[in-house]
Amino acid sequence: MSTDSSILKLISDGNKYADSLVAYKRRNTIPVEVGNIFIGSDFPIRVQSMTTVDTMDTQGSIDQSIKMIDAGCEIVRITAPSVKEAQNLENIRKGLRLKGYQTPLVADIHFTPNAAELAARIVEKVRINPGNYADKKRFEVIEYTDLSYQSELERIRDKFLPLVKICKEYGTAMRIGTNHGSLSDRILSRYGDTPLGMVESALEFLRICEDENYFNIVLSMKSSNTQVMVEAYRLLSKKLEEGKFKAYPLHLGVTEAGEGEDGRIKSAVGIGTLLEDGLGDTIRVSLTEDPELEIPVAQEMVRRLQNRSLKSSPIISFKGKTDHFDSPIHPFYYERRQSNEILNFGGKQVPRVISDFSTISDLSMDDLKSIGHFYLPEPDKWAMNDLGADYIFTGDQQVNFMLPNGLRQIQSSSVWMSHQENSIYPQFSWDEWCVSTTKHPTANFIKLNAASLIGDLGILDKLKLDKNVIIILHSFNEHKMPEIRRAFFDLMDHDILVPVIIHLEYEEITDEQLQIYAPTDAGALLIDGLGDGIMISSSGVKNTHKLRNSISFGTLQASRVRISKTEYISCPSCGRTLFDLQETTAKIRKVTDHLKGIKIGIMGCIVNGPGEMADADYGYVGTGKDKIALYKGQNVIKKSVPAHLAVDELIQLIKDHGDWKDAPEN
Repeated sequence: MSTDSSILKLISDGNKYADSLVAYKRRNTIPVEVGNIFIGSDFPIRVQSMTTVDTMDTQGSIDQSIKMIDAGCEIVRITAPSVKEAQNLENIRKGLRLKGYQTPLVADIHFTPNAAELAARIVEKVRINPGNYADKKRFEVIEYTDLSYQSELERIRDKFLPLVKICKEYGTAMRIGTNHGSLSDRILSRYGDTPLGMVESALEFLRICEDENYFNIVLSMKSSNTQVMVEAYRLLSKKLEEGKFKAYPLHLGVTEAGEGEDGRIKSAVGIGTLLEDGLGDTIRVSLTEDPELEIPVAQEMVRRLQNRSLKSSPIISFKGKTDHFDSPIHPFYYERRQSNEILNFGGKQVPRVISDFSTISDLSMDDLKSIGHFYLPEPDKWAMNDLGADYIFTGDQQVNFMLPNGLRQIQSSSVWMSHQENSIYPQFSWDEWCVSTTKHPTANFIKLNAASLIGDLGILDKLKLDKNVIIILHSFNEHKMPEIRRAFFDLMDHDILVPVIIHLEYEEITDEQLQIYAPTDAGALLIDGLGDGIMISSSGVKNTHKLRNSISFGTLQASRVRISKTEYISCPSCGRTLFDLQETTAKIRKVTDHLKGIKIGIMGCIVNGPGEMADADYGYVGTGKDKIALYKGQNVIKKSVPAHLAVDELIQLIKDHGDWKDAPEN
């Protein structure tokens, strides 16, 4: 994102937004009562999800809620787009209570104050979007004077105040949930499409609540863009403290994360980064899957943080102090760490993927299929797909065939010394590097433990003088991301511009855990502009090279630092969805997943769709039963397309705008 004057002012005011930047600690918040549970820093991080069946299907809603609750869901959200759905929440709630389920219900409101006011009398919590609760989106740029802007705020107050009073009277909690894709024209006109605009959108409504002494509030700043999401939550935390607001709990979520591995990785990058910062009191993982499948993913994110404060050591600031935080990175906008370009690492190069094959004793050509390189015997040549790894690390092993041109080899220095091939690059330990008199003329990799690097002036001074060096940085600490980040800070403080590979090592880890842990640890660094490459090593029973490779590329894509495949911004479905979202997403993915770099939004309904897919190049949005609208960016291109023709029409739309290419033959 570009740095505007508002963001630069924030930087000059200091970077602190969370206490965990000194040592891991959850941000202190007030308690918020939601039915029979509390949300806040004195309580566990709550896991929640949202039903996907039609809210008017009472029994279906009850049955699905029970599945979610039995899976571990602590708060159930149900859409209430109009008064009739809001009214039916009473029947759903009664049905659950009769079956012995006391789990709090949340009414999800869009556009309709009447529905919110009714729902607030029935369920334990309502969620409103400040971008559309009192405004209709016209995509207009309006020039406001201070007087006319104040007049708009008074109009909002008149519309919002009845709901605040009802919530206060009935003891109903509220989430003020900003969505990046549905900011009002008023906010966009004054603040632009920025994290600051997202924060101010919520604060407008929050001021009204506090004026009425209503504080039973949770806040959220959701986006499908993980960089925007992380920056907005951090900025919200800072602005709440600066503005002398109460410390409200935060609800974390990445909107429209998608399905399968991509959805899990994207959620881990966004939610995991903030949890590592100590931000977040309740989370929802939005997957285009059955809602009960979201729960284990969220639970694993929360479980990983248990006892974290006991495992973490103080995060030394880049000035060498632990009693305050003074960071060389900019938490409110993206700026990549400056580094020298060596080989194709660092500088303006995209972060590279290194695949660890050091445990394979007899590497074959077939083994490279798992990392996107395919040997074709008939023409005797190699082919590579979009997820082709850039390097392999072979450790002490030899490779007995010629590698494809798109793949380079890194080898343990002790083995490299015996042949000193210029086409292979050595990896040294620090001790080996210090005593070696033989080094590669172009590039040398040094594996460094982050704990050893931090504060060691001997290492830092030598690195500043060494040329043709690339660091492979790792940590044995369970609190590994902050320790690696601390090492980056020391490099930056000493103006050391060597490229750095983030090396993540895990022992006895399941595939499901790897899909969460690695994107959290690497994504949290990449979003802050740290890292010129990624390598994942693991000793899990089933962890494969293919899995580690796909997680590496997926993490880079979810962090917005390297786009290597088509991105799908697909909503998790809800009672408003007008077609089979999972089936349609799979169908669209099947015919478009070769369109590298294109973002396609697949939205179940018109209520949220156009706003939440604001980041997409093309959009597929349900507008009525078996009717689809197709978008180019924010603009509707085709309306009321029959559902059975819509995928073909989407392909034609992409072709018409010059973004289509035929899929490569298998």
